[in-house]
Formats: sequence, structure tokens, C-alpha cells
Amino acid sequence: MAQNQYGPGVRMGNWNEDVCLEEERMKEFLKKRERGELLIQRNRKLKKHLVRPMELSVSKDGYIHFGNKVMLLNPDSAQEEEAAVFQKGHLSLCMSPDEVKSQLHDELEIPCGVSAVQSMVPTGRNTFIILSENRSDEEEGEVLRYGQNFRLGIVAGLESKMLYLTSEHRTLLKSAKKSWLQEVTLTDEVSHMNCWQVVFFDPQLRMEYEGFPVMANEKVVIYHCHTNRALVVHRHLFLRTYFGKEVEVAAHTYLDSHRVEKPKNHWMLVTGNPRDRSTTMLDLKKPPSEDTLAIEKALGIYT
Repeated sequence: MAQNQYGPGVRMGNWNEDVCLEEERMKEFLKKRERGELLIQRNRKLKKHLVRPMELSVSKDGYIHFGNKVMLLNPDSAQEEEAAVFQKGHLSLCMSPDEVKSQLHDELEIPCGVSAVQSMVPTGRNTFIILSENRSDEEEGEVLRYGQNFRLGIVAGLESKMLYLTSEHRTLLKSAKKSWLQEVTLTDEVSHMNCWQVVFFDPQLRMEYEGFPVMANEKVVIYHCHTNRALVVHRHLFLRTYFGKEVEVAAHTYLDSHRVEKPKNHWMLVTGNPRDRSTTMLDLKKPPSEDTLAIEKALGIYT
């Protein structure tokens, strides 16, 4: 009878089965790695897909059209901010997957969060598409007008799924993470909760401009149709996201003493630079005749 060289406590049959099982697992692991199907590989692909360079649409007439690819930018303001610590500079609206869940899954969680980050470079996570309310092909290329319902879509994930910027009334179980105000997220479900409106920047001229084409690269206010709350950036409320520290985006209207929306509610629909499609119109230098700062320096007014 053959002696058990691994000791009396070890059964040869079980040991051989364990070795075969480990070999099968290793073979399966190597096959998945070659095909790029490991969770960490798909996770890296997802992150690379979200930060891929994008080209914004170029506006030939200075207006925003359905089908345009734009960045939503909250411009920097000297009037901000009440808090001692806040994020300065131009902030762009971005898709913001959950930090923990993104590490555990290879697909975007729906609904997906949004945030604002100091970036002027068009990428897959901050380039939105202007869509008509009913997604009609007949309206493709038509101008977007002040007071007209529209949707903001973004192509997301490895499956290139279309997600829509959405919001709804806050509840005890559903609200923004830091401010506890009305939450803004991205969802793949098409509904009236996805509809938004652009209104003219100056409230005194808002009624007169309703129905006119929305001007590109100019300050506007964006309202959620169902709740009548304006899209807002909270520069003093920081979030930990899949891409690092960013600031909260919610839906809430902040008015000053003159009943005018505060800078945190101001947005710009930024289009592409015709001279360099990888940049925006804000990167295009103004001619000297339009550069008021240059004129002030030339006249010795600027200090």
C-alpha cells in the first residue's frame, strides 16, 4: 500500500481535486484577461471612455440648435461666494458616477449622479446634446428658443447608452447629498421629468425675448419644467466622486434682493471653436475692438 507523503491528515483525492480546480480557475482568469473581460479592465475602459476627448458643435449663426453638442458652464463670478471655502473658476456640468459602486461594477449605475468640475476641455463626461422634447427628427437642426422645452442628453457607458438630465421634487428619501435640496441626476428613462427651459438672463427683458433663438456662449438661466427650479452649482459643497473632489449640482432658485437669480444659477451653453474643434469659443481670443479690458489698459483707466 502506497504511503501518503503529505501526512496522515491529508487525503490524496481531495488534494488532487483542489489542484485541478485551481488550474481551471487560472485558465479561466487568463482567458478573460486576454479578452479584456476582467472587472478591473472593463472598469478602466469605462473611465477611459468617460474622459475621451470630444468635439463641440460649431455655431455658424451664433444660436443653439437641436442636435448641438455643448458644454454647460457655470461662469466664474466675483460676487461668489458666501462660504469661506469654495471652488473658483469656470465650472462645467459633468457626469459623476458613484466612487465605490464604480469600482465594483463595469457599467454605469442608473440613475447616475452629476457634479461640477473646473474644466474647460470637452470630454465624454461633460459634453451634452440638445434634444427636442419629443425627440422628433423633424426638429433636428432647428434653433432652440427661449421658453421652449428641451432635453439634455449625454452618451454614457461602454454601451453608449443615452442618458437624460432629470430632476423631481425632493423627498425624505431622495434629495441632493450635501444641500438636501432637489436632486439632479442622469437617467435612461424618457419622461416629463427630463424637460428643461432656457430663459433670458435679464428678468426685465425675459418676456420680450421669449420665443427668440437662444444665443450660444451667453449667460442664461435653465429651469426644470416640472418643478420650476433653476439648475444651480453649490461651489462650497464638495463631493467625493469617481474622478476626485468636485462640487454639488442641484435644482434650486436663489434670488437676490432685486428678485434676480444669483450667479450660482447662471449658465452658458458653450459651443466649439471653429479654428480648433478640440477647444471652445471661450478659448477664442476676442478682437481688440471687443476686448474692453485691453481698451481700459490702453486708456490708462485699468489699475
